[in-house]
Amino acid sequence: MDKEKIIKFFKDRGIDTVGVAGVGPYYDLKEVLQDKVNKGLITGMEEPDLEKRTNPKLIMENAESIIVCAFPYYLGNEYESNIYKYCYGRDYHLVVKEILTEICEEIKNQESYFEYKIFTDNGPLVDRYLAYLSGIGYYGINNNIITDKYGSYVFIGYIVNNLSLEYDKPNNKTCMNCNKCVKYCPGNALEGNYKMDPKKCLSYLTQKKEDLSEDEMKKIKDNKMIFGCDICQDVCPHNKNIESTKIEQFKNNIITKLDEEEINSISNKEFKRRYGDRAFSWRGRKIIKRNMDIVFEKSMK
Repeated sequence: MDKEKIIKFFKDRGIDTVGVAGVGPYYDLKEVLQDKVNKGLITGMEEPDLEKRTNPKLIMENAESIIVCAFPYYLGNEYESNIYKYCYGRDYHLVVKEILTEICEEIKNQESYFEYKIFTDNGPLVDRYLAYLSGIGYYGINNNIITDKYGSYVFIGYIVNNLSLEYDKPNNKTCMNCNKCVKYCPGNALEGNYKMDPKKCLSYLTQKKEDLSEDEMKKIKDNKMIFGCDICQDVCPHNKNIESTKIEQFKNNIITKLDEEEINSISNKEFKRRYGDRAFSWRGRKIIKRNMDIVFEKSMK
């Protein structure tokens, strides 16, 4: 099937940032990942097998290309919030899978031999690397992928498939290197050279299951965040004057702030019932309540 025809399937659903990456193996990426492992710069949330992270044919033996696309979620900065901006709407894992499945089934209706596997950030491959490789964005110093139209407020979805599509080339643009993200990072996780210690990132700390140190708890207290952190994105000049999302699932029935009294009064089961379709729910009520208690303690002083 013609590549442009496939891209039109995406644009018809409001997904206008699309590219195609090759199927590797990605030897350059493997070196980078191995260096991170050697230096202890991993969180334990990553796929531990570097072969699976760098060789798409271990996911699909007959893979010929990877279609990569950006799902914008930005709604603006006017909301008072204590959670990630990406958590405002419906869980992106569900939304991305639904939209990409629709597209893939449409392709399959026309190309019966079409085989595919859909992922967002729940697969072994490094989605940001695929976004870079496919040309839909470029790396910021904060390690986020920056797109021209939506800045870095995007989810990355990808489809490993058996179509021989023409590969796109990486974007030759670069981050402005203003270092605002480095300066304002509350966890001092960014080194200013496109490297970071993810275990210092406030976002990681709010999701960490293990006991928190006094210093880690202080960072959560000081920033009053219950789940996640957007500071490195909020201060980024690449995120000025960007377009807001048009994806209805990210615009409707939004939640911008978790209520302390509510979280304390409901059970784990009720938490899952109310918020099971939200991206912040995956760590469960226990972690959310822990963070609430940390922030609440500070507010009582």
